[in-house]
Amino acid sequence: MKTNSSFYRELPKVDLHRHLEGSLRVDTLLDIARLHGITLPLAPGLRALVQMQPEDPFNFSTFLSKFQTLRLFYRSPEVITRITREAIEDASRDGLRYLELRFTPVALSRLEGFPTSEVLDWVCTAAQQASADFSLPTSLIVSVNRHEPVETARQVLQLAADYKNRGVVGVDLAGNEVEFPAAPFLPMFRDARAEGLFTTVHAGEWGNAKNVREAIEDFEVTRVSHGVRVMEEPSIVSLARERQTVFEVCVTSNYQTGVVSALTNHPLNRMLMAGLNVTINTDDPCISDITLSHEYQLVVEDLGLPLPVLADRVLAAMDAAFLPLEEKVKLKAHIKSELNRLIH
Repeated sequence: MKTNSSFYRELPKVDLHRHLEGSLRVDTLLDIARLHGITLPLAPGLRALVQMQPEDPFNFSTFLSKFQTLRLFYRSPEVITRITREAIEDASRDGLRYLELRFTPVALSRLEGFPTSEVLDWVCTAAQQASADFSLPTSLIVSVNRHEPVETARQVLQLAADYKNRGVVGVDLAGNEVEFPAAPFLPMFRDARAEGLFTTVHAGEWGNAKNVREAIEDFEVTRVSHGVRVMEEPSIVSLARERQTVFEVCVTSNYQTGVVSALTNHPLNRMLMAGLNVTINTDDPCISDITLSHEYQLVVEDLGLPLPVLADRVLAAMDAAFLPLEEKVKLKAHIKSELNRLIH
């Protein structure tokens, strides 16, 4: 089945897994380079540095190398404010009805040595204003990396709780799950949950299915970031199905990072057939050169997901949002009405 791409742009969408640091516009990067005297190639060459190219090796190291270039651009409060605002504007233009935007304060602060609290303030202020301006409800998730010092993460997560009334709803553990364990971060994630923050953990993307079990049983998350390698262990599939753990799946990202050898090998459909609670998200729109509309079209037209199942997954994402129940119910009702008009 082939459908005009404008149809997918019109669909109401929910993205639970989008990294601010992977959501920059190339044109904005060029502007920042001019303003701050950053010497880089012009647009075609710059794209190769910050976006996956067809000729690139599709593996983690290549994908992560794009972030190394992007980190050169966090030069001022104005830059951080701008990229936050534009990320929400772009999501709104793509038909999102709800967005959870995660960001890594350490990554945004490191180049210029900004205080972490100020980075949190800039992102929260920009996100609240952009959410209002573009009529897109947006929640923020503060992310820390397991390959960075535990004490650094503790300081960031303690600060995150201070911004609950500024749009921060949750915390996320990301980074290199192959070489660095999650266990040292467990106490601070329990503390975050005690402070009223939701939690999610990157697991079963780079590492094996046992990391998914750890996220569910030890970290007690209701949502796992990526988690596609859960299919390697039937007992962990059963655990996730029993708990109705939500999987924040990012199809193109999983292909470009080498998690799957081909798009057609992506386990999305097998996960659904196994009764897992799967949602469809972007991860890093700039690096992957995608939109959520693109991902919806991909799963329908290349992976064969029926449109009614896609609609169900959009609603499942809204159910899984890190929001109070009353807000979720209201947003879900509007989205369901739109989906019924367009699909059913």
